[in-house]
This record gives sequence, C-alpha cells and structure tokens, in this order.
Amino acid sequence: MKITPQCVVSLTWTLKDTLGEILDELDEPVEFLLGGDDLLARIEAQLQGLEAGAELELQLEPEDAFGDFDDRKLFLEPRAAFPAELEEGMVFEGLPPGCNPEAPHDQVYFVSEIYPEHVVLDANHPLAGIALRLQLTVHAVREAYAEEIGQGTLGTGFFRLGGGHSGDALPVNGDGQTLH
Repeated sequence: MKITPQCVVSLTWTLKDTLGEILDELDEPVEFLLGGDDLLARIEAQLQGLEAGAELELQLEPEDAFGDFDDRKLFLEPRAAFPAELEEGMVFEGLPPGCNPEAPHDQVYFVSEIYPEHVVLDANHPLAGIALRLQLTVHAVREAYAEEIGQGTLGTGFFRLGGGHSGDALPVNGDGQTLH
C-alpha cells in the first residue's frame, strides 16, 4: 500500500543536527497518523506515495521544523514558585502560581537556568532554530481506522510536547517528547 493522507505509517529514524550529531534515534518502529497532528507537514509531504521498505533523507530548516529561536519566549521567574528539587531541563506545562501573570499559560516551558533567586524558563521548542537532518525508514503502511482519524493522532507525535496539568513538571525522554 502506498502512503496517502489519512493512513498510518510505521517508521524508524535517525535525527541529526547539521554537524552530524545524533539528536534522536528511533530503533523500533512506531506508528504515526498521516493527515493528523503526529508528523511535521514537510515530513508528511515527503512520505506521500512511498511504500513499506522505502528510505528517505530530509533536511529540515527551522521554518519546516520547530521555528526560529525567539528570545521573547524566555521568562525570568521567582525561584520560590518552583519545587525544591528543580533541575535544568525539567518541563512544565503552564506556569506555577506566583509566576508572571502575563506569560502565556498554555505553553510548555523548559527550565534552562537556575539561580538562587530566579529561574529562567524557555517556551521555545528544544530544537527551535536548529536545521535538522532526518533519515527515515518506512516499515509498514495501513489504512487508518475511523476512530484514529477522528482523534487526529495516535499519540506519538514527532517531537511534540504536551500532556500533564498546568504547573506540573513533565518528564521528557531523549527525543523531546513528554512521557505519559
């Protein structure tokens, strides 16, 4: 079966930056819904018409991936508003009480720096501003079930962040996805 919109593909990949450093490697095939929210638009477009066994190499510029780094998405917040066990790299969906009320509350924030009195939070995606090289292998293709299409996702989005509750720390795995 050829890949078409509203189908499910099983993929593995190696994701590198432009210097060749491996950022993520997916060894076991994972299913993604095409025509939903699981994959970046450029990846979906390049997969169209391929079949199981196909291999694809892509260069994703920031505008095709996670956008440019935006320093307006950096926030300096009081250290006292955060848990005692705070580490760089921790993820929060929304801000805890006591933080800047003007900061967007529907964002995912990464702790980028910790000071005695303040915490620097970054609402940019961890891969914002980075050009990426992606090697994909298509392992299987099948028609999507009606309920999968209705949900718009299989829940395994490509480097997507989300889940949890406002102000909660979210664990993140090596590929930048939150663990559920």
